[in-house]
Amino acid sequence: MYDVVDRMLDAMNAHDLHAVLRCYAPGAVVVGPEMEAGEPGEIGSYMLQMWEGFPDLHFTIWETITFADVVATEMTAVGTHTGPYLVAGGDLLAPTGRGINVRVSWFWHLKDDLILSQRFYYDQLQIYSQLGLRLPLSFGDDSGNGASGDRGRGHDL
Repeated sequence: MYDVVDRMLDAMNAHDLHAVLRCYAPGAVVVGPEMEAGEPGEIGSYMLQMWEGFPDLHFTIWETITFADVVATEMTAVGTHTGPYLVAGGDLLAPTGRGINVRVSWFWHLKDDLILSQRFYYDQLQIYSQLGLRLPLSFGDDSGNGASGDRGRGHDL
């Protein structure tokens, strides 16, 4: 049953959207700090957004814990911000060229070798600081210390 998590992570690292979506059961839900997706189109849109912002994004598992139909994983996510990245609040951050190395935790509820639900957590402050942002984020300002209020353009940091 747990091999679906390995398939999912392999697909995530290969940036293979179709393989990722095949890991989810019909009606699956994915919840993270900045989003909740409840159907394949929404899940796929989020994955594509991550890969667009970090085209070399790669996950490495540190530890996996299983119990019945639940899996918990602790990982690192490493990538370079070379594309637009959707930050909290829905604003786009223009590419910074900076790298990230962030600890993440993903929790999975499985059934019939598919993912029923996935919840993931990561330290947004850690990502923002590695991208050169300062808090509080100031959306729409011209100081260059936050993300743009203009969703199509973003700031160059």
